[in-house]
Amino acid sequence: MLDLKRQYAPLHDELLEALAHVLETQQFILGEPVAAFEEAAAERLGVKHAVGCSSGTDALWLALAAAGIGPGDAVVTTPFSFFASVSAILRADATPVLADIDPATFNLDPAAVEAVLSGPEGEKVKAILPVHLFGQCADWDAFGRIGKGRGVRLIEDAAQAWGAEWNGATGGGLGDAAAFSFYPTKNLSAAGDAGMVTTNSGDLAERVRMLRQHGMRRRYHHDEVGWNARMDGLQGAILSVKLKYIDKWNHARRAVARRYHALFHAAGLVESGTRPLHGLVLPHEVAGSRHVWHQYVIRTAKRDALREFLTERRIGSEIYYPVPLHMQEALKELGYTEGSFPEAEGAAREVLALPIFPELREGEQQAVVRAVAEFLS
Repeated sequence: MLDLKRQYAPLHDELLEALAHVLETQQFILGEPVAAFEEAAAERLGVKHAVGCSSGTDALWLALAAAGIGPGDAVVTTPFSFFASVSAILRADATPVLADIDPATFNLDPAAVEAVLSGPEGEKVKAILPVHLFGQCADWDAFGRIGKGRGVRLIEDAAQAWGAEWNGATGGGLGDAAAFSFYPTKNLSAAGDAGMVTTNSGDLAERVRMLRQHGMRRRYHHDEVGWNARMDGLQGAILSVKLKYIDKWNHARRAVARRYHALFHAAGLVESGTRPLHGLVLPHEVAGSRHVWHQYVIRTAKRDALREFLTERRIGSEIYYPVPLHMQEALKELGYTEGSFPEAEGAAREVLALPIFPELREGEQQAVVRAVAEFLS
């Protein structure tokens, strides 16, 4: 699925030099290495503030908490995402309310959100948390209108979408705040856990900085109960190096996705529509969006058998996500049941992520497509 060594090899000396600087200056928690990355990241994204933290999960909680989301509030998000999209809402002592996805993009469906807001739970909704899933921004024309019209906060879960754009605006600067993850598999990746909150609000940024350090604005003076959610200096140094290359890497990912498209079409394996019958439904880039292809996710009616077939041929694949959030054992108290979100449930049965990373070779992609064609034949 992913060969991180191919990315590391050409950066070996540059990364070791950056790490040596942290070791020599002993700035292991926050400090200059993190501040330098925050400044460069904010400039790259075109936002006023970027605040480094310990993980993408902590970034989600920090963004929600700093935006004033708490007890008695509800937050609308998707059932088709990583667990943290909902667990961060619960950690903020708010109530997650789910709405179904658009089957063409896998992102939160604005029409489904509107239905929630017009229903009995709508009064309590104080924020919407769309996820820019697999590297493509959610429909921000629609969510921008909803947020303004309904007077609710918009928090982007941009964990998978560094560099993604909507109508020329970069993800991370679309809503009131956004949360990024730099988990090692992400497009822009650390050497461990790390995350970031971005915003154009000075007040919100100040509150994030306070909350990530146990609620301190001054050392040992705690204004609120915060959390230990600081970024390590080593991760800040690594991310500063990698930030210089992320545009090139995202460009390469887009080329890999285009090549997959061409190879699958040439093999005659592609079906139209959103639900596969005998072949594949390919992911696509919607109008107004600049996809950064964190994952390349196909749909097939024979997903589990195809994955087993690929594994036997030593071809990596992954299922994102096999169980929708409303059907997770840990979230059963939300009160949803099987059938509550048919589009999310259908995707969970059919999606399969194929290998994609900037250094993936054309011959390797051809091998993937040949194996899929052999299976489907």
